[in-house]
Amino acid sequence: MEAYLPEGILIEDIIAILAAMSAFLVVLAIWSSGIIKDPMHGRIKHLQDRRQDLKRGYTAPTKRKPTIGKASYLGTIQSIVNGFSLLKNEQAEKFRMKLLQGGYRSKDALVYFMFFKLVLPILIGIVAVTLIYGMGLFDLKPMMKTLVSGGAVLIASFLPETILKNITVKRNLLMQRALPDMLDLLVICAEAGLTLDSALNRVVKEMAQTGPDLASELSYTAIELGFLPERRQALINLAQRVTLPSVQSVTATLIQSEKYGTPLAQSLRVLSAEFRNERMMKAEEKAAKLPATMTIPLILFILPTLFVVLMGPAACQIAANMS
Repeated sequence: MEAYLPEGILIEDIIAILAAMSAFLVVLAIWSSGIIKDPMHGRIKHLQDRRQDLKRGYTAPTKRKPTIGKASYLGTIQSIVNGFSLLKNEQAEKFRMKLLQGGYRSKDALVYFMFFKLVLPILIGIVAVTLIYGMGLFDLKPMMKTLVSGGAVLIASFLPETILKNITVKRNLLMQRALPDMLDLLVICAEAGLTLDSALNRVVKEMAQTGPDLASELSYTAIELGFLPERRQALINLAQRVTLPSVQSVTATLIQSEKYGTPLAQSLRVLSAEFRNERMMKAEEKAAKLPATMTIPLILFILPTLFVVLMGPAACQIAANMS
């Protein structure tokens, strides 16, 4: 093992560094678990910015001035991204929609994303070349060195998209879990005589703690319902921001209710019952898969221990008698 390490670095040094990192992560986990976090913290500002933009005019948005702390590095990042014309290509609009689906509504989110997508492969490539060719960290053949360096750059180029996709999947899962409760509350508000805007605002207040992601999306939709010239467009925007089939079914139901004047509470009650049955079926499916899933851990970890406990004393007694 020590033959693969650079000169002057011992295996004890690496063990000490790993132990220090482990201790730091444990302290960080204990510290973060003791902090009481507000799920809606930071989301209110984006909603207020959206409300102000719609007040100024939906077709003529104004530029926001960055704060004093952000002015320096944000201007540098903006100039680098504009220098390569990364915001004017066809991929920029696709990434903007993906950022919206991941919950990043800031106007600067696309700038940061394109900057890291440009700079990260270069930085990872420089680090890989320095470690492999400069320091000789790995004893590899020339062809393998080239492949490893190219693979590091290729992975780094797809890393921002992969991280964003994972964030979006986790966010959609949380919204899927909170959707049946949201529909029940929306049915109650609709039966009480509230309009769609007032019902959404009431549901947002009730679900701010249990479903902050879904609550922020509904609040965003309620703001657009009050300012956009076509209320249908606000519901279409919700379906584009949240790619869950269930949310798209809800938006389609709301659009039909707005268009044809059908009873909203009855349609939402049917959807709520359907989504609850679907969630129950998924839970039953996972429970049915549990015996097959536990077979391999049972064979690898539990049965050998059981054999040692049952046959160990007998084997020791036989060995003692034989000796």
